[in-house]
Amino acid sequence: MSSGHHHRSTLKQSNKSFKSRHASKGSLKAAAKGKPASSATSGHAHKNVSAASKKARLNANAQKRDLKRKAVATDIKFFSTSSGGSSVPRIISIVPLLPSLSPRRFLANLLPTLGLPTDEVEAILRDLSDVGSWMIRSPRFKTNLQVNALPPLDVYATLDAALVSDYVVLLESSTDEVQLEGEAVLRCLQGQAGGVDIVTCVQAPEANPITPSTKNLIHKSLLSFTKYFFPSVAKIHSSDSPSEAAILARALCEAAPSGTKEDVRAYMVAEGSGSVRWTPSSSEDVGTLEVVGTVRGGSLSANRLVHIPGQGDFQVEAILPAPPSSLALAAKPHHASMTVDEPSGPLSAPGENADDLTATNTPDMMANEQTWPTEEEMAQGNMAGPSEVKRTKRVPKGTSAYQAAWIFDDDDGEEDEGDEDDEMDDDEEEGIAEDDAEGGDVDDEVEETEEIELDSRKGETHRDLDPEQEEREYEAYLRQREKAAAEDQQFPDEIDTPRHIAARTRFQRYRGLKSFRTSPWDPYENLPLDYAKIFQFENFGATGRRIEREAKLDGVKAGTRVILVIKDVPRSVLDRDERLPFIVHGLLQHEHKQSVLHFVVQRNTEYDEPVKAKDPLILCVGPRRYAIRPLFSQHVRGGGKGVNNVHKSEKYLRPGAATVLTTFGPVCFGKSPCIVLKNDPDSPIPHLVAMGSSLPPDPTRIIAKRIVLTGHPFKIHKKTATLRYMFFEREDVEYFRSVELHTKYGRVGHISEPLGTHGYFKAHFDGPIGQMDTICMSLYKRQFPKWAEDFKPERREITVGAENDDREGNDEMEVE
Repeated sequence: MSSGHHHRSTLKQSNKSFKSRHASKGSLKAAAKGKPASSATSGHAHKNVSAASKKARLNANAQKRDLKRKAVATDIKFFSTSSGGSSVPRIISIVPLLPSLSPRRFLANLLPTLGLPTDEVEAILRDLSDVGSWMIRSPRFKTNLQVNALPPLDVYATLDAALVSDYVVLLESSTDEVQLEGEAVLRCLQGQAGGVDIVTCVQAPEANPITPSTKNLIHKSLLSFTKYFFPSVAKIHSSDSPSEAAILARALCEAAPSGTKEDVRAYMVAEGSGSVRWTPSSSEDVGTLEVVGTVRGGSLSANRLVHIPGQGDFQVEAILPAPPSSLALAAKPHHASMTVDEPSGPLSAPGENADDLTATNTPDMMANEQTWPTEEEMAQGNMAGPSEVKRTKRVPKGTSAYQAAWIFDDDDGEEDEGDEDDEMDDDEEEGIAEDDAEGGDVDDEVEETEEIELDSRKGETHRDLDPEQEEREYEAYLRQREKAAAEDQQFPDEIDTPRHIAARTRFQRYRGLKSFRTSPWDPYENLPLDYAKIFQFENFGATGRRIEREAKLDGVKAGTRVILVIKDVPRSVLDRDERLPFIVHGLLQHEHKQSVLHFVVQRNTEYDEPVKAKDPLILCVGPRRYAIRPLFSQHVRGGGKGVNNVHKSEKYLRPGAATVLTTFGPVCFGKSPCIVLKNDPDSPIPHLVAMGSSLPPDPTRIIAKRIVLTGHPFKIHKKTATLRYMFFEREDVEYFRSVELHTKYGRVGHISEPLGTHGYFKAHFDGPIGQMDTICMSLYKRQFPKWAEDFKPERREITVGAENDDREGNDEMEVE
């Protein structure tokens, strides 16, 4: 059969694509598709260049591998007790995720694999418990361990230990699932200590050990659960059998943990309870604290302050050399004969540039503009004594004096510099919304008023409500908060103008902006007195880099065993659980100074309750914790497109979007992770509200609260319309005449003239508007943050499961 002739596809002509001298960078990058830029050379020269570049890449990769190997070898030598090592212990924290798990049994199975003599193992077993801190040496792996067994489901103790640990061992059960409390601990651990090495270990009950047939299924299920929080975890370990315990011990004692990387901040963990000693000074309530431990992280200088979690910041009196530890002497007995009886000089002592405990400035009130009272005012003040002055307030008829004290009026808002004025705005907005929903008339309720003396409420006694009524009112309060959050999300910032108060009086603190991003706004205009107490950096980034560079060169290097002497420490520092590790963190220069802090956070998807601005929360940043009432504002990447530094505030912390949290607090250099918690009296652990990281402190960042006044078109003629219900007085229209109007369909206009005396006015827009359109006017007011207070968690009672309560004869546990 004859077939038609056709050309092969390889011989078909392909024309060159169109080339342009003015191609964009994006098109050139898309055409290159990641290939290196072509050179003008060709032929043999091009082959030589390719060969040279390939050789250079291979050489660079080889150098990277060598550097990584040297870094790993250095880290391993940092912990090694052989060949002149510094005997730095590996810090291992054990976190049980269920109360039924036993850290003591975990350590009892792990001890025989460390190569210790039998009598030493038995001595350690007699001192072990489910909560505590112990120094253990490992002759088999030539290293030392500092093991911290933490109480179950204790968020704050877990976060403190994870910040200074080389490994965090998560104990999970083979029979019981991790409950919501354990998942909350993992969420907090994930948010604040993301760089720590996680080791997961499964523990089976003694009465129900893991069988070979179910081992793979249990490990696979636990690995899937752990990877949801920590994707870097690659294996589930166990210590129930001697072979599995040996594998776990090798993983903990031989690998180089990621926490050994050089850091700019130093920290110390006391070597047991006997290494912390408090000596009273001239005052019995204040004394000197001596902490024995090894410097970790960065260099520790006596010129810088130190922070004790839950206690505050303190000055260092001296850093003294410590004698060899008992573990080092047990590993190398010949060192005992080389010790010197007379102590040498201090390794670091405070100098002229030592930091003090000054956190805020002292504003000079006489430097401000003074308004002196006249002689008549002074005479009136002398005639009227304190007892003759009676404070009265006009309130709705039937209101008691106790209830009247909680009603804010315009005079109260002026006295407290705007803080309570924001709360008054929110309360009035919610009250107006409730009145509209119920169909009530605001004027009818306000007309019947009376004056009442506020001081008369002092004679009234408080009466507790019935438990049933208290529960009903609390449920109604929660429903109201959820309803307000839903309305704010559906109609953001929209409020109705109150009819019983003039708009020019009610919104006198607000201003109109032609452009939110470009309109000028002086950041130093009408600042409260709190801004005179804080510190501002001219160039925060350059200052932080300089301080971090100096911190690496000054002080005692990491790996040195020292005695840290802290002065002016109160006796209350000893009111703690002695079984928990005692931790001291070093601070950088100026990290005690107060400023305006900003954190970009994202709400936890598993927390479903509304989070309103200025609600009491707990902020955890590194080792510090504060009780805050923060402000929320929008997060614009790159600082925004405008020339000003104005950011719109948010009334609620919305899910699914990054939000900036603002509060007063001490400066923190670098980018530090943070978590936001909220205490719940009905839950043993706090709820995780949000996670994020720190931004540079900036007192000039303007957080502007926006309100939107809405009006309804009454008559429309093309681009001109008569509007009503935005104002109710002619003077209000004249007052806000210069503010720009906009509609929900994108039209922009301005007020032409007022009409009548009931707040009607005529407006002109840039295009025709419809009858269903809504006319809006945006007004803005600056908000200021509140002071943060140091948060100290309450000491909780440590509870263990039934399996751990009845342990008769554990002191005589057999050693395998």
